Order: sequence, then C-alpha cells, then structure tokens
Amino acid sequence: MKTLFLVRGLPGCGKSTLASNFLSGVDSGAMLAADDYFTNESTGEYTFDPTKLSEAHRDCQNRCEQCMQNDVERIVVHNTFTTRKEMEPYYELAKEYEYMVHSIIVENRHGGTNVHDVPEHTLDRMEQRFDVKLR
Repeated sequence: MKTLFLVRGLPGCGKSTLASNFLSGVDSGAMLAADDYFTNESTGEYTFDPTKLSEAHRDCQNRCEQCMQNDVERIVVHNTFTTRKEMEPYYELAKEYEYMVHSIIVENRHGGTNVHDVPEHTLDRMEQRFDVKLR
C-alpha cells in the first residue's frame, strides 16, 4: 500500500529523526520537508529566508507530487503542520494518487532543541495555533 506520512510538531521535537525511521527497510521511499528548500545540497548549509516560506512549501508539495507520480511506496513529509490548512494540499494529493495518509504529532518530551534556532516567541505562537482535532 502506498503511504504518505505527515509528521507534525514544533521545531526541535524530533520530526526529522522520527521521519527517517519510517524509511528504514523500504525499497522506495522519500523524506521531504519545506526546510530542504533552504538547505544547500552541496554544503548542507541552512539559510532560512522568511520571505521565501511560501515558495518552500510549494516546492515541498511539488516534490511530494513528483514522488507520487513515480509511485514511491512511502513518502514522509516532516513539517510543522500547525494547522489543517497546511496539510490540506497533501490530503488532496494523496486522494488523487491513491495514497493512505497517516498524520503523526510529535511532542518534545525529550528536551530536544530546534537546530534552526527558532526564537522562543515564534515557538509560542506556533504552539498556540497548533490544531489537534482528531477527526
């Protein structure tokens, strides 16, 4: 069964670490994030530009669709996904390409820190708008 995992949570909670575990032992898999857009592939250097955040999310959605067009067996998208609206394009893609979807919320219960140095006030705002409706 083709599967799309949407791994949600605040920066530093362990989304990327968990996401990589979902690909273990899978022949055909992809791990995607909007943060990839800000990471230089050759150097690994991360340079965030908030003015390009919409572009980054569009790029992530486009890469997800390309994976689906190529029938990638397991796709894991690890973004903050604080609202359902942010997940909606992925739900639509999954329906179009016949992927089962699992949305997973990761909590920071291990004292992890965010590697991108997101300011505390930004984390607070993200936490306040985090949508956890279960159906």
